Amino acid sequence: MAKKEDNLSFEQALQQLEQLVNELEQGDLPLETSLEKFEQAVKLSRLSQAQLQSAEQKVSTLLEKNGEQVLSEQHSEARE
Repeated sequence: MAKKEDNLSFEQALQQLEQLVNELEQGDLPLETSLEKFEQAVKLSRLSQAQLQSAEQKVSTLLEKNGEQVLSEQHSEARE
């Protein structure tokens, strides 16, 4: 993946991905250009997925407390 893509925020990657999808959906691009844009879109999609997984892990780590889920504890307390 290009260095330029590695430094994108999730929002930037998603915006570029949406732009590429719109361009590809128009269907008026030459085949070679379409393939290049599709390849770039796949890279951005993978980058975005990795960023989401990383964020999910951080959230899980933050919610854990002594090996237990803090959210579960709060939910139990709310019922009482």
